[in-house]
Amino acid sequence: MKVMIFGAGVVGVSSAWYLSKAGHQVTVVDRQPGAGLETSFANGGQISVSHAEPWSNPHAPLRALAMMGREDAPLLFRLRWDTALFDWSLRFLRECTPGRTYANMRDIVALALYSRDQLKALRAETAIEYDHLERGILHVYTDEKEFAGAIGAAKLMCEFGCDRQTISADECVAIEPALKAARPLLVGGDYTAADESGDAQAFTRKLAALCAARGVEFRYGTTVDQLLSAGGRISGAVLKTAAGSESVSADAYVVALGSYSPLLLRPLGIGLPVYPAKGYSATVPLSPSSVAPSVAMTDDGHKLVFSRLGQRLRIAGTAEFNGYNTELNDVRCAALWQRTQQLFPELHPAGEPEFWCGLRPSTPSNVPYIGRSRLANLYLNTGHGTLGWTMACGSGTALADIVDGREPQVRLRSS
Repeated sequence: MKVMIFGAGVVGVSSAWYLSKAGHQVTVVDRQPGAGLETSFANGGQISVSHAEPWSNPHAPLRALAMMGREDAPLLFRLRWDTALFDWSLRFLRECTPGRTYANMRDIVALALYSRDQLKALRAETAIEYDHLERGILHVYTDEKEFAGAIGAAKLMCEFGCDRQTISADECVAIEPALKAARPLLVGGDYTAADESGDAQAFTRKLAALCAARGVEFRYGTTVDQLLSAGGRISGAVLKTAAGSESVSADAYVVALGSYSPLLLRPLGIGLPVYPAKGYSATVPLSPSSVAPSVAMTDDGHKLVFSRLGQRLRIAGTAEFNGYNTELNDVRCAALWQRTQQLFPELHPAGEPEFWCGLRPSTPSNVPYIGRSRLANLYLNTGHGTLGWTMACGSGTALADIVDGREPQVRLRSS
């Protein structure tokens, strides 16, 4: 079957890999000149099953209100007239009940665990390299109240199959000695030994090359302008390049455009509550004298993650709800770097941090959309939020199963 995938980020390329392995003739369309050049480009770099607690939880509304108006807040809602954000926010509030939080966390953990296993299998099969480390993920807390709340979340994670163990501040330093200078700030942590880290963009680029070797066609510098429908199906797509427009057709179509997915689907009458949450990152070159973490870390209070990528340190996080704005904000960049220096005062970088921002495709529940749409040959693989890298291989495998008419091996649920 001829399958056309829109989007060459980590989710789209993973979908291409598994669909090609299933025997399909796959074409991937992306507006960028190569794979992994948007949201997958400089993300947090973590395969983080342990980070599966949804943003929508009983504590979220008050926390969001408390941060309102703070330019450097980890969670920032820009007050603006935006009907899409208003609708998304109402849905988000409905997901903040204890029962919905429990169900959402259960499904997120299930997909993340499955995906981590699929990534390991892919790595064993292909020997793909992307600066990956299998040293676990350490969550650290510098606020007693935050730490107390995390203990319950860790127990729930263990119930769902993610071995996230609560540990003391001294144990945090023992696991990651680079925290020694910041020991007075720490009140405790938790550690998930099976989690991983690695460069998502390098993975995406190299997996795209492996896909191409299998016969997958990549059409870069090409924008999908419109999907054409007839008789409850997609009948074709209008693509735009520098040379002009053309109409193409396939047997099946996969939308893996991240935050831009709703814009393509809206003219078809498909309202997808996926909204862009802008995240920031800094990539820092390390010197031989750098006292930098080698274990992937999460600073829960400031919503930041730290990942060692070879001789670089990637710091990423925060969420800014400001539509499709992709401009760097100096205040937010400075806050990210200031917190890094607080935790690692002896970092001694080899150069200036390189700042970046990208749009995470967030659903109100944090549960992604994977599967068939209401149009028979149109499939979705989008809405992974902060866990696109974590969930990519599992999502791609599950989607290939669905396209082939098989029941996925992992529990899936629409948001």
